[in-house]
Amino acid sequence: MPLPKIATPTHELELPSTGQKIKYRPFLVKEEKLLLLAMATEDSKELTLALKTAIENCIETPGIKVEKLPTFDLEYIFLNIRTRSVGNEIELSLICPDDGVTTVPVTLDIDNIKVKKNKDHKTDFKIGDDIMVKLKYPSLDEFSNYNLGDEEKTVEQSFEMIADCIDKIFTEEEVWSHEDLSREELVEWVEQMNSEQFKMIESFFDTMPKLSHTVKITNPKTKVKSDVVIEGLSSFLG
Repeated sequence: MPLPKIATPTHELELPSTGQKIKYRPFLVKEEKLLLLAMATEDSKELTLALKTAIENCIETPGIKVEKLPTFDLEYIFLNIRTRSVGNEIELSLICPDDGVTTVPVTLDIDNIKVKKNKDHKTDFKIGDDIMVKLKYPSLDEFSNYNLGDEEKTVEQSFEMIADCIDKIFTEEEVWSHEDLSREELVEWVEQMNSEQFKMIESFFDTMPKLSHTVKITNPKTKVKSDVVIEGLSSFLG
């Protein structure tokens, strides 16, 4: 006789990037174990793989390709899954900006944490008189691949990341899709830009939506009140 199946509740959220509603379930013990083991290795690629696997397991809406989702979508999904799994409160210790030393404990309600969108953000840019470029958001895989400490490699890979995020290049007569071009071709094309054009492309990354929350804290020693901005999934996980 088979053991009884344990019922798991289903929840719904809206993807920040597209507004699409998806259904998901909380983490089970097997996903929590997977994440804990990956965190213990302190290997960013292992953690990225575990994060993807855990989220894939929990998403119940068909057709969602986790590896293609923007990083801010994945961070938002992860926080919501965590909320339904272990509770909606996170305990953090924040450093007071006025002295840079004193720490203050704070409790955050995950339900209040959202992906912030910059009103000046755009994905399409005019490069020259008749050339347009459309950019796409980097995935979690791409972001983890570019997390390098070597300055020379970081500069080189910043061009590669921009190339990887080019979705289309088009004029009135022709369209070049990312799938039809090699990374080398795209990097070479980016390197042909002047500084003004390159800054326009950089603004896409600078203004990209991000998981962000502002907390008001008071330094118990100086009584100075400050706003502390918390950004990125790792910050919310302490």
